Amino acid sequence: MTALTVLVADDDPQMLRALRITLTARGYTVVTAANGAQAVNAAIEHKPDLLMLDLGMPELDGVDVIQAIRGWSTMPILVVSGRTGAADKVEALDAGADDYVTKPFVIDEVLARIRALTRRAPGGDAPAVVTMGKVTVDLAARSIVRATASGPEYVRLTPTEWQMLEVLLRNAGTLVTRQTLLKEIWGSEHVTDTGYLRLYMAQLRKKLEEVPSEPRYLITDAGMGYRFRPDSE
Repeated sequence: MTALTVLVADDDPQMLRALRITLTARGYTVVTAANGAQAVNAAIEHKPDLLMLDLGMPELDGVDVIQAIRGWSTMPILVVSGRTGAADKVEALDAGADDYVTKPFVIDEVLARIRALTRRAPGGDAPAVVTMGKVTVDLAARSIVRATASGPEYVRLTPTEWQMLEVLLRNAGTLVTRQTLLKEIWGSEHVTDTGYLRLYMAQLRKKLEEVPSEPRYLITDAGMGYRFRPDSE
């Protein structure tokens, strides 16, 4: 089995060295970059399976790196940053990052996030094509198109957003608990990290619902979890 390649971008030489040693010991192929420009160039050259990215880097800020890479790639991006503010997290996720871990971190948590982001979304019994008003989700092709007055508009989801959406679509009409979503996407050690679900659900609604503040399809069951409500209901 071919080892997955992880690109680690951080301007701290000790952090780069520690992550290279740790990830290599876990069987990953590791490529490193010491600034934002190097990160973009390395992503183009090596086409890694995942990018671990610090936000505060010279030459090109981490958010700029995310935006540059999202212009041509859907590779998972895990932000590992000392910036702990909610605004920084939202900005990175809005730019196209898939997950966010703050420094200092526990390496086992980072490894779990890497596994979750590089894991193929589990198969299920969802129909191949699901409609959500003007939005058509093709699960087989992993594509989403919104019908607009000017023609079809492609909607891009991050890998983690895809995982969350697919779990809900596989269980159309029924409650999916927060614990089930967290376990399936991030692993059993993260069944209490409900803040991530709120962030990703907000992102999905922003991209898929006609009125994100008044969702028609992606419904919250307060205190319990979420459900996909199909047009047939």
